[in-house]
Amino acid sequence: MRRAYLDTEFSTLNQYTYKLISLALVVPRGPELYVELTDAWEESDCSDFVLEVVLPQLDLGTHGRTTGQARTELLDFLGKLGLVEIISDAPHWDWPLLSWLAGPAGLPTNVSRGEIKSDAAVTYSGPKPPHHALEDARLLADILERAQEA
Repeated sequence: MRRAYLDTEFSTLNQYTYKLISLALVVPRGPELYVELTDAWEESDCSDFVLEVVLPQLDLGTHGRTTGQARTELLDFLGKLGLVEIISDAPHWDWPLLSWLAGPAGLPTNVSRGEIKSDAAVTYSGPKPPHHALEDARLLADILERAQEA
């Protein structure tokens, strides 16, 4: 079974009102999906942290998609992976947003929710993650894949 690493950026740390800004899925040594939503949030929805740190990193001209476009890309991406386990370091935040983006029909049946094993030998001493969904998902994939090889 393949693994894909998930990270999202969202408007605020309130699970009742947060809105998806960007989403990344990274398959080690494989394809990546990265989308920035153009129609699911507004600056007024965002915390000061998101306004100052997350939004300046966006490139909506290159990665911007409507929710409908992003949903289509997500489902196409997942459909091509075969059996895939999706792993996040913050599943209580990321998984509801992934499910929301997948739409009313839900995630394809080839997708399962993975978890970070509690006995994984995870070590990281680099800089703090940049709070950019694609860069953070790549970093998570690198760290956890190396831990699996150890």
